[in-house]
Amino acid sequence: MKQFDESRMAHNTEADSTMARANASTGAAHSDVPQHDARPTVLAFGTYNARKHPRVGILIDGLRKNGCIVEEVNHPLRLSTAQRVEILQRPWKLFGFAWNLLRLWLSLRKDARAWVRANGRPAAVLVGYMGHFDVLLAHHLFAGVPIILDHLIFAGDTAQDRGAHGLKVRLLQRLDRWAINAATLVLVDTEEHGRMLKPSDASMVVPVGAPEQWYEASQHEAAQQREAVEAIKAAEARKSLPDIVFYGLYTPLQGTPIIAQALQRLADRGLRPHVTMVGNGQEYQEVRRLTRQLGNIEYRSWVEPEQLPALVATHDIALGIFSTTPKGLRVVPNKVYQSMAAGCAVITSDTAPQRRMLGDGVVYVAAGDADALADALERLLRQPEALEHARLHAAAAARRFTDVTVARPLYEWIAALPNGNIAGIEEAGNTDAADDSSDAENTADAARPQMRTA
Repeated sequence: MKQFDESRMAHNTEADSTMARANASTGAAHSDVPQHDARPTVLAFGTYNARKHPRVGILIDGLRKNGCIVEEVNHPLRLSTAQRVEILQRPWKLFGFAWNLLRLWLSLRKDARAWVRANGRPAAVLVGYMGHFDVLLAHHLFAGVPIILDHLIFAGDTAQDRGAHGLKVRLLQRLDRWAINAATLVLVDTEEHGRMLKPSDASMVVPVGAPEQWYEASQHEAAQQREAVEAIKAAEARKSLPDIVFYGLYTPLQGTPIIAQALQRLADRGLRPHVTMVGNGQEYQEVRRLTRQLGNIEYRSWVEPEQLPALVATHDIALGIFSTTPKGLRVVPNKVYQSMAAGCAVITSDTAPQRRMLGDGVVYVAAGDADALADALERLLRQPEALEHARLHAAAAARRFTDVTVARPLYEWIAALPNGNIAGIEEAGNTDAADDSSDAENTADAARPQMRTA
């Protein structure tokens, strides 16, 4: 594997977050950026929904803060995360959404061509998270332009994690390969995911990171706590026990039954802290069954993405993932980055990618071990100094995963592209012209990195 520097659960609304980001041009036909601007221009492209999947927003905001001009040609596909994953697991179900997807792709094609006519070729095209299909369209439209694919989810790996096998997995692995082959650079979030690529695949490890609003939520909660301490005695302001939060889709990699078993063990020890469990999914009913005798758990099936940072920040302890599945041993989940940014002490499984990325920013327990999780929770619940120590370490670690920090190696790669800012070349999608242009092909070839093999 050629490798570089290591380092919103919600329903859709009309106020899509891409419209709120500065300088965004969702579906834009042209840009007001002067042609003489020397900064590299990146075109974020596809059916991504930054409100529901914040990773693409982190990359866009981080690239802007590092010095890129980032424009967007974006028509969000109005599907939930579960629906998108289901399509990856069962590609034949794509036909049920075919009309909607075709309509969006026609709009993307039209807007991409208009954008290039007005602005010239971008330095690079960024295809957002879960862009297995979008990257194929981008490869067709932007001939000769370096294409960056944010490939956090391997379709075949996800299907296996959820119990699939045989022909279905092989077909999804082929889909992964088509998507990777269509890209110039593949972004993954851990070294372990990078090892799933071929040695010839150009890749870069970019941690998931956390959006800015998660850091803001931590600051707001801290300010409120200071006001409370000034108003009343600390002993009266403090809850009898710290409270705990988990949020996620209850997929096997989350290990939510382990959480449920640990909470039962805490109850057996006389500890019943308030626990908020947000989400729904494959193992939800099993968790409810395991905790049916407990009265200290608040289940919430959904929280809007704009409200989630503030909700998490009001809790003392946040839970990461605890499964022993192969996928669970390869990831650092976004909830861990977000919860650290929100000011929580974080407990998660002791896996190689999490320990490598997070260092001493979290409390580690053995994967799949409910007793170990219960022990770690008991320590933080009973020892205020241990809880404060864990929160301080989480906050310090979180500063390494801001959008500007995680996107910096990607910015450096884009800034080094040859002829990245030359405007006035072929219209995107004009494949005949692109095929005749040796300059365009040479640029894309030159963009393929020649770096060390991991």
